[in-house]
Amino acid sequence: VQYSHKSIAAHDRYKGIIDAFIRVPKEQGFFSFWRGNLTNVMRYFPTQALNFAFNDLYKSVLLEKLNRNEHFWKYTFRSLAAGGCAGSTTLCFVYPLDFIRTRLSVDVGTHKTNRDYTGFIDCLRKTVRSEGVAGLYRGFFISIQTYFIYRAVYFGMYDTIRHFVQEDKRNLHFVSSFFIAQGVSICSAYLTYPWDTVRRRMMIKGTLSTKRAFSAAKRIVLEEGVRGLFKGALANIFR
Repeated sequence: VQYSHKSIAAHDRYKGIIDAFIRVPKEQGFFSFWRGNLTNVMRYFPTQALNFAFNDLYKSVLLEKLNRNEHFWKYTFRSLAAGGCAGSTTLCFVYPLDFIRTRLSVDVGTHKTNRDYTGFIDCLRKTVRSEGVAGLYRGFFISIQTYFIYRAVYFGMYDTIRHFVQEDKRNLHFVSSFFIAQGVSICSAYLTYPWDTVRRRMMIKGTLSTKRAFSAAKRIVLEEGVRGLFKGALANIFR
């Protein structure tokens, strides 16, 4: 996201993960690594609780009286739809927290006087004042797309690989299941990262004048090339 800050000169940008780890504590203080983390913690618990609750609700509607063995593809598709709908509904409630977390995490500066926001409440108040309540939902629709695509890629790849490597169709060894899940998670995160890049850029104040995801993606590609959509992907995978 450093490329979204026009005030950061090219020679001042981080060269990579190692360079960022060395320079951040020197330039912004050690605890800058956790900037916005409190908001992230506040977001995590309601996200998980609502996801499970809504997922069960949508499954009870979409998968009612549907046998997985008899209608495998229909069951799989509806299960993905249920998960996507659950995630989308959850986002309606917790998206502002993710929005504020993103703005706080990129609010660089060595002191509070150098930053745009002093904390969660200040960021919330200033955003609503300047952009309205709708401003807290910038990038919301592409976030829904990202969630749907991630789930489709993840579960589609996971079920397909399991089908080919599983000798006993009833059980899969824990180690095999673990490595399959990790591999699929990495692939899914990498394939959907361009969507995540666009939505993050749309969240950050003053970076993209457009409110349309396609226009935002086009601008990133024109200014930074296709690689611009994947900047930070490696750090995201490690996370």
